[in-house]
Amino acid sequence: MNHKTEKHCFTVRIWQEGHWFIAQCLEIDIASQGQTEPEALENLQEALELHFEPPCATLIPQMRTLEVFLHAA
Repeated sequence: MNHKTEKHCFTVRIWQEGHWFIAQCLEIDIASQGQTEPEALENLQEALELHFEPPCATLIPQMRTLEVFLHAA
């Protein structure tokens, strides 16, 4: 079986929480972390590659809303 590869660009948001850098893909709800910014980006790239490896999801994810009651201060 011959698999075609294509290069895709994704938007990534990255921030630091304590000693960890968090990298989140905005188009695909996947995030990863690392002790450095480059490590977090490398881990996110690997997570995205694994996400798109066959077999792919057979159902398209559905979006829903959830109502939550919060206590006012």
